[in-house]
Amino acid sequence: MSRIDINKTYKLYIGGKFPRTESGRYYTINNNGKLIANMCLASRKDFRNAVVIARKAQNPWANTTALNKGQILYRIAEMLEGRKEQFIAELTLQGETKNNAKKEVESAIDRLVYYAGWSDKYQQFFSTVNPVSSSHFNFSNVEPVGVVSIIAPEKQSLLGLVSVIAPAIVGGNTVIVLASESKPLTAISFAEVLNSSDVPGGVVNILTGKKNELLNHLASHMDVNAILYCGKNEEDLKLISELASLNVKRTIFYKKTDWASENSESPYFIEKMQEVKTTWHPTEV
Repeated sequence: MSRIDINKTYKLYIGGKFPRTESGRYYTINNNGKLIANMCLASRKDFRNAVVIARKAQNPWANTTALNKGQILYRIAEMLEGRKEQFIAELTLQGETKNNAKKEVESAIDRLVYYAGWSDKYQQFFSTVNPVSSSHFNFSNVEPVGVVSIIAPEKQSLLGLVSVIAPAIVGGNTVIVLASESKPLTAISFAEVLNSSDVPGGVVNILTGKKNELLNHLASHMDVNAILYCGKNEEDLKLISELASLNVKRTIFYKKTDWASENSESPYFIEKMQEVKTTWHPTEV
């Protein structure tokens, strides 16, 4: 007898859980006219819920040791390696060739290992002891900016997602990510990897939906410290810059089209989401 396939239900990922969108809305993902999946159409309320949870998680995550953060990123890579075939299949389902899908998944795994290695090193790389003329020690140290909203790359939906999440969280930030609108399947499957990889709930939150519905909320929310946008749309860039200025939110724009290139991984991607704190201390105390 034939049986009915149990198709996967793709939900949001907020606070270490997989809720459906509070609006009950969804949109369809198709490939060559064939329905692939129904995706949650996240609302402003979903985003605001994610910000509250990300804010609560940020301070404990920032105070997690660099060694532990590196171990967690390496664990994500391990879990992704174990589910490699699933991600290759999902990327292929979304229109990638099998060869390109295999390269993208392996590059995403390698990128996680790369940033895991930087976890206990970037502080020394970007911190300094400053020369001053008075009888003081003067130290400049980097600290996470806090809560970061991210509009992930539309293409290379897995590798691009990993490339923006990894440097943000290894630097002690928490993130709310709007996944690729046209190719979101791997984002929610990656959330399952995060959920089984010792990543504390709330550190990474992943939404699916329409960029034109959520962009102004991601850029204007007063409890978001920075926004990272991947894309070249000049209207989007202008809108983000205007709305982010309302609370002096940091803006980071990546106009890259190839996240597999060598210049798509660097400790400077971590530094872009860090604040510099300078401390003075008398030499004789």
